[in-house]
Amino acid sequence: MRVAAIDIGTVSSRLLIADADADGVHPLVRRSAITDLGEGVDATGRLSEDAIDRTVEQVRAYRRLVDEASCDTVVAIATSASRDASNARVFVDRLRDVGVELSVIEGSREAELSFLGAANDFRGERILFCDIGGGSTELAYGAVGGASDALVPEVALEAFRSFDIGARRMTERFLRCDPPAPEELSAARRWAEDVLSPFFEGRAIRAQRLVAVAGTPTSVVAVRDGLVPYDSSRVHKACVSHEEFSAVAARMRSLPLAQRAAVPGIQPKRAGIFPAGALILDVVMGLAGASSFTASESDILMGIVLDAARAAGE
Repeated sequence: MRVAAIDIGTVSSRLLIADADADGVHPLVRRSAITDLGEGVDATGRLSEDAIDRTVEQVRAYRRLVDEASCDTVVAIATSASRDASNARVFVDRLRDVGVELSVIEGSREAELSFLGAANDFRGERILFCDIGGGSTELAYGAVGGASDALVPEVALEAFRSFDIGARRMTERFLRCDPPAPEELSAARRWAEDVLSPFFEGRAIRAQRLVAVAGTPTSVVAVRDGLVPYDSSRVHKACVSHEEFSAVAARMRSLPLAQRAAVPGIQPKRAGIFPAGALILDVVMGLAGASSFTASESDILMGIVLDAARAAGE
């Protein structure tokens, strides 16, 4: 079957078109654009007209690609910004007008799908999973099994949770100076530790690997290695030590936005929220006692494809 997966997050709108068959998942089309749907939502509780307009136009372009590919199934989801917004129904209706039926999913469902997508590459391991979005962060912990030639991995989740803390939300709440002031970073760190620490309290995390997805960890790899242009084959499954990560994070947060946006490897539109995303990742690594993380480009989009394939086979 050919599946089109569309993920509309707080910062990015993304598309994956892939074939799923007995030999595995075969990506055909990948697209990603920073549309900042969640800009200002943390303060206003509403999606702005401009944010809706630019996101709808991006999804309209994705719809054309989906039609050209003759997909069997189209699954479109929206996450944190749309969950938080009181006018999310307006956005859903606008997308219906361009031929996309959008589901606004709960944080727990987001965590499950994201873990499924990332786990596919780490069968036989026990992993701690972290997805740092613009408005929320998902953490999940569990074992990944199943035969290596099985299309969908067997996942035994022991814990998963979505937290209302993300790179866009943290930036808008705390990081107003350019570059961020030390006291702002300290306040943001305290908030992250307070919000995320309950996941680790009273639970023995014995993960063999911390797998991190989304723009923050992939950008860390791209900046560390100076990847221009971006090369997903060099980013996917790249391991980053805590020392390497700390060096990248310290360098980036010390630069004013204009200089940060010019650093080789960073998407200019992501530069504004990168210090916050890196701070959240650092807090997760500290709470987990992780000495490194593995960046993955297999995330909720892959999870959507695998979930659709699993449902078709039941």
